[in-house]
Parts: sequence; structure tokens; C-alpha cells
Amino acid sequence: MPFATAALDDVVTALKAAGEPTRLRLMALLAAGEATVKDLTDVLAQSQPRVSRHLKLLSEAGIVDRLPEGAWAYYRLAEDGAGAATARAVLARIDPADPVLARDRQRFEAVRAAHAAEAQRYFAANAASWDRLRSLHVADTAVEAAIRRALGARPIRALLDIGTGTGRILTLLADRYDRAVGIDMSHDMLSVARANLAAAGIDHAHVRQGDVSALSVGTGQFDLVVIHQVLHYLDDPARAIREASRAVAPGGRLLVVDFAPHDLEFLRAEHAHRRLGFSHEQMRGWIEAAGLEPRETVDLPPGADGDRLTVTLWTAADRRIEIAGDLPRTA
Repeated sequence: MPFATAALDDVVTALKAAGEPTRLRLMALLAAGEATVKDLTDVLAQSQPRVSRHLKLLSEAGIVDRLPEGAWAYYRLAEDGAGAATARAVLARIDPADPVLARDRQRFEAVRAAHAAEAQRYFAANAASWDRLRSLHVADTAVEAAIRRALGARPIRALLDIGTGTGRILTLLADRYDRAVGIDMSHDMLSVARANLAAAGIDHAHVRQGDVSALSVGTGQFDLVVIHQVLHYLDDPARAIREASRAVAPGGRLLVVDFAPHDLEFLRAEHAHRRLGFSHEQMRGWIEAAGLEPRETVDLPPGADGDRLTVTLWTAADRRIEIAGDLPRTA
């Protein structure tokens, strides 16, 4: 793949920022995954102000991205721009067996292991509640198989998972996309998702905090947007659909997975469900109002084991490329 060109000043800025030992170590660590300032101070054994200063310079040079998450902020190696390209070119020239970098990686893995243990404690504390909900519908394996069938074999360049939760969709589709972003409001759930992605060895996806009703991911950036078991928690699902459609790239797709209408009122009190499922007509109206074209709808009805909820998959598409292709060509 040919290197993208960049303005001379941008490359010089990136090289100046990268040309310092501690900043090179930070770049190497953030190429392996996201981290907070505290994580990085633990790995490098340097003061918080010193590490923060280095990160500020790398951020200003476009080498790292800063992702706020409440009172926290996560840092990761940038994906686009002159700074990102320069950083990756520099890192590619460094021997990965360098003893300093190898020691940093070992410490970083220890930090990530501690985070994974903390996330697992949270997950275990809530497992009984989640298990009860899962017992009400067809097995997750069947739902996930239906998701993969609904998406078909079409390549996915960029995936957005809205309300990512434990990051299961990012893991399920990891072999299908080039890059992915998961959005969730809960810091605890994001910790679980990060731990799960790290355990699965997935380094082409990351998660960040965000509001599903007011996304800050840019317009038309993703050729697949997924909203999996999220809408029933929202007061205004139609707004979330509109936000999701705004993130869909020309010719891209939206996949919504949620419950069909039901009468299980205890889900409101015990599981914070705001909506008791959605009809085909209701979802179709929201999708069309958001400017997308409804495509396939698939119901996964209750099985023979006392399940009481039907899971529905709705797919929709942005037709801007198709419409452009249908227009008559001018000489």
C-alpha cells in the first residue's frame, strides 16, 4: 500500500514530537492499546505531570488521540493524518526486542491484567441479572449466527457499535472489519469491553464513552452501524436511529437488534427497560424518517424452553451511491 503524502510542516512537527525517548516509548505502548495517564505512569515509572506533558505534545502533533471518559481520559495512537503515518513509520524501524520496550510491554500487560480482573468482578456482580434476561429469549449463539447471516459476506471497512456494552459485537465481527469503534455511556461496561478485546487479541477496535443520542463520531464515517439490544433502554429510540443514520457512510448499512413487542412489565422495574419491544411498522417508520431504506427484517421467536421474548433483526441501507448510479450519465 503506498504511503499517503503530507505537508512538510506536518511531518516536521510529528518528527519533532516523536524524537524523544519517553515519547517513543509512549507511542510504542499506545500502538498496542489504549491507556490512561495513570496506566502510563505505572508502566514508565515517571511522574504524572511529566507523562501528561509528553502526551500533550504527542496529541498536538496528531500522533495520539485523547478520548475523554467522564473524569478520565484514554489515549491511543491516532489512526489518520500525517502524525499517525509518521508515528507508524518510526515505530516500524524500532527493534521490537529492544529491552526497554520489552520491559514496558511486560509492565503494560500487568496493568491490563489488573484492569481485566477488576472488570471481571463487575461483570460477576451483575451476571445473575444478565443471565435472567438472556434466559427469556433464544440463545445468544442463535442471535449471533443470525447477525452474521444478515450481514452476509460484504466486507466492512469501518464499524460503529452503538451501546457496545461488553464489546461482544466488536468481538463477534472482528474477522469482518478493518477497524471498529464501540460507544457506551457506562465506564464500568467500557472497562469490561476493553478487557474482553484485550483477551481476544483484538487491536483493530477500540471503545470510548459517548451518548447514543448525541454521537460525536463524525458524519458518514462508517459503512456498518450496529445498535444491539440498546433501544429498549431509551426514552427516545427514534432519535438514536437518526443519530445512527447520520454516521452511516454513503452506501452503508444499519443493523438494529432488539425485542419485538411483549408484556413483561417486570423488565421496566428490574432491568430499567423503557420500552417493551418494537413492532416492524414502528421500526420501519423510524428508519425511513432517518433517511435510510428498510431492507430485511428477521424474527427469532421463542424456543421450546420457556422463552418469552422474540428477538428481531432489522437491516437498512443508505442508497446515496445506488441512486447516483441510477442517474443518467451526461456527456
